[in-house]
Amino acid sequence: MSATRIQPKKRRQNRAVTKPAINGSQPETLAELVRQLGGVPLKRILVNPAPGTATERDLIAALEAPRKRICELVDGILVEKPMGTKEAILAGWIVHQFWLYLGKNDLGVPVPADGPLRLWLGLVRIPDVSFISWGRIPGGEIPEQPIASLVPDLAIQVLSKGNTPREMARKLGEYFKAGVRLVWLIDPRKRTARVYTSPTSFCTLHDDESLDGGDILPGFLLPLKQLFAMGDPKRKKR
Repeated sequence: MSATRIQPKKRRQNRAVTKPAINGSQPETLAELVRQLGGVPLKRILVNPAPGTATERDLIAALEAPRKRICELVDGILVEKPMGTKEAILAGWIVHQFWLYLGKNDLGVPVPADGPLRLWLGLVRIPDVSFISWGRIPGGEIPEQPIASLVPDLAIQVLSKGNTPREMARKLGEYFKAGVRLVWLIDPRKRTARVYTSPTSFCTLHDDESLDGGDILPGFLLPLKQLFAMGDPKRKKR
């Protein structure tokens, strides 16, 4: 990785909803920037606005642009989420299963892969799927704002090729620091899922096992074999 310096572009004063919360000093080189974000590929890092200067207003603009870009706001940097067709299908199927369960168990709401959540001031993440219980939604009313200041009980990431281990380790730390109770990291290529109850405590499930909602979604089961079959083009119709 070259030590090319980041050349911030001049920009007008931005009356943003929040000011960027830089994690340490602003990186001066591309290598430092990539390292700070957990080794994400450069193509996922938006350079306009310049890294370190992005705000929630910039994030909303990216999400609402004609060529919509699903980005997260991290350390004043817009970082594009990698998600291929297969990963999107799996995430969509999980949301569908949640709605089927919640139709009989009115415990909260699922949020799909384009719903930004403010974990704290300056950090906006978009889990591939999340579940938020009614107790975490003030007054039981979903906020009207484009970015909801809500912390999910359960956050789910369906891993894509563009995700890196250090990036996911950083996300795990942030999720639990914000108050997330459970995280599922689903790996379609390995056909496994890791269930985290803290950034370092997890168990690995294989495709002959099922994810279970625990005390967050009592009685909810998600068989991994069925989940992975949804993303398999060779799957036989029953």
